[in-house]
Amino acid sequence: MPVSRNAERRIARLYPALRGHFGFQHWWPGETRFEIVVGALLTQNCAWSNVEKAIGNLKKADALSLSSLRILPRERLEALIRPTGYFRQKAERLTRLLAFLADDLGWDGVSKLTRDTGKFRRELLSLSGIGPETADSILCYGFDRKIFVVDAYTKRMLSRLPLAIADDYETIRALFERAITGELDGTLDAFKDLHAQIVMLGKHYCKKSIPLCGGCPLKLAGHCTYGA
Repeated sequence: MPVSRNAERRIARLYPALRGHFGFQHWWPGETRFEIVVGALLTQNCAWSNVEKAIGNLKKADALSLSSLRILPRERLEALIRPTGYFRQKAERLTRLLAFLADDLGWDGVSKLTRDTGKFRRELLSLSGIGPETADSILCYGFDRKIFVVDAYTKRMLSRLPLAIADDYETIRALFERAITGELDGTLDAFKDLHAQIVMLGKHYCKKSIPLCGGCPLKLAGHCTYGA
């Protein structure tokens, strides 16, 4: 479905309203590039608070590095990431992801990598268990690529604005990327922080069951009429 330039402008106007309310978010939460990559996979179908528990377990076990995690026995890895749920499945996916990054791309667990972004994304998506949201989180936050991450919070916000576009990942991602590049400053910080702002909006105001529209920064700024 074609999207008008007006939709891009509407998306761009959301950012200053959100940032003015929540402040710059400095996302993704993580002390190292490796921690961010691991966290991006572990957060699948899982609350971030449980990911933090798993990351804490890995740190206590001195296993939160590429070299350490790759030699960790599978049973031990499963036990450490158990708080995230589906821990056997995630241990397998994480092992596969790290093998690809290290063996195929020569990643050292620290560098940004110079892989072409489009090719890099297609390769990540070809790995079993890596969908668009996970791949884009890894690329944007783990490897500093200008890719917008679409999640359930983004789709919920769009449905309530409302903004009439096709409800599929790639259409939404393309819309936000055009808005950030064409209507905002196009910086990596803008790509990262707009997603982070939408997460904050979803957690604090645009809730799934009972949205708290009264204090919503988008409602107060006149960008959303949901519940009016």
